[in-house]
Amino acid sequence: MDVPEVDIATFAERQAEGAPVVDVREPDEYEGGHVPGATLIPLGEVADRADEVPSDGTVYVICARGGRSMKAAEHLAGLGRDVVNVGGGTMAWVDAGHPTVSGPDPR
Repeated sequence: MDVPEVDIATFAERQAEGAPVVDVREPDEYEGGHVPGATLIPLGEVADRADEVPSDGTVYVICARGGRSMKAAEHLAGLGRDVVNVGGGTMAWVDAGHPTVSGPDPR
């Protein structure tokens, strides 16, 4: 299934507008620094927790560099979710100078 992908600049605009973001990295990665507002659902839990992903509107899926998030996005798209992969992932977000939040909470 073809899942659309956006660059960090486009994602930053959508995130600033309040678009939902799902981070599929492992908890230790997430707690070390994540996009503000991102909900943690590790890749290995996506299938079991798909009902936690918003079904009304576009959801952006992010990981460290874009590989795991693409796998998660493909799975979610197969379930009918409107998902977009964030190309470059959290590393590109940080490299572009955007802020991150540390710890287990989304904000």
